[in-house]
Amino acid sequence: MKIQNIALLLSFLIFTNLYSQREFVFFGSYNWEKGSEAVYVYELDTETGKLTKVVSSSEVLNPGYITVSPDGKYIYASSDAKIPNYGTVSSFAFDADKKTLTFLNQQKTGGENPVYVNVDKSGKWLINATYNKASISVFPILDNGKIDSIAQHFEFTEGSGVNPARQEKAHTHSVVFTPDYSSVLFADLGADKILQYPFEANQKQPLTDNKSTFINTKPGSGPRHITFSKDGKLAYSIEELAGMISVYDFSENKLKEIQRIATHPDKVKEGFESSDVHISPDGKFLYASNRGKENNIAIFKIKEDGTLESIGYQKTGGKHPRTFAIDETGKFIIVTNVNSNNVTVFKRNQETGLLKKVGRPVKVNHPTCVKTKMY
Repeated sequence: MKIQNIALLLSFLIFTNLYSQREFVFFGSYNWEKGSEAVYVYELDTETGKLTKVVSSSEVLNPGYITVSPDGKYIYASSDAKIPNYGTVSSFAFDADKKTLTFLNQQKTGGENPVYVNVDKSGKWLINATYNKASISVFPILDNGKIDSIAQHFEFTEGSGVNPARQEKAHTHSVVFTPDYSSVLFADLGADKILQYPFEANQKQPLTDNKSTFINTKPGSGPRHITFSKDGKLAYSIEELAGMISVYDFSENKLKEIQRIATHPDKVKEGFESSDVHISPDGKFLYASNRGKENNIAIFKIKEDGTLESIGYQKTGGKHPRTFAIDETGKFIIVTNVNSNNVTVFKRNQETGLLKKVGRPVKVNHPTCVKTKMY
């Protein structure tokens, strides 16, 4: 009888915890002047997909990319994006219970136009990539969530590509940890490279300079963002300039290309502006965003060997879908349409992978990035 009571109590506690969980959605935006909203927090109804605004901050300028700490207490932004000869990273504290967002501090990146920021699983290190002056900066994170001064800074002064308008020099566009956090990949759009640096979180300088470890992507491809399969054995890189996704075997801790597939229909021959890539929580589908002429989400089935099969496209209901996020339940995809100043939510058919728009687009000025977190 006692065992049954304990089992019932455990079941009740588990159900209560799941039911009480809330999912928040965080947006960065190009606000262009301090005093106007820059970072937004919304709450997602995980049954209907409705977004409800919670709080915002106007303390920073042009947060082009954001990320959330593993414990959900802090938000970090690549701020002062697209500001000539400048760039910063900024930190905020988020209290999910009080629904408050508090600016903490800011540090200079040492590079121009920060475009990507990431935090390791310990929550102790922040790594930022700058685009115009290709560089990587590593910052310690203090116990109170503030960003400490730069611990490491790497500049990439060599390399160019075949596209003179976009690849006149190196342009680092993302910082992605491998699933075991033993190394970091940097996509260099300008030099058609993906670099891989060893990472040790317990060191005072966690990244090892390893410029000799890289792969060359196809000439003119312009690698931008990277995502990994859940088991870490496969990596998928979206190529902005070529409008392609390269699939890599990563089972031996190094990238080996096994497939390259277009993110657009055959009838689209030029003007590619592919931007973001994510895998559904169940690992069955991959989604990629296309800006420019297409303004859509390309949908792929992930086959047993990890290669991709194109199964459709979904218009985003706006212009220039720079980033998107799949919520933690796997039910919804949230898309930022920068040039039309709106955010669109789509319900994801978890059997077919296809998308269906939910409600009307939400008004957000120049949304640049979106992240989700369950609390």
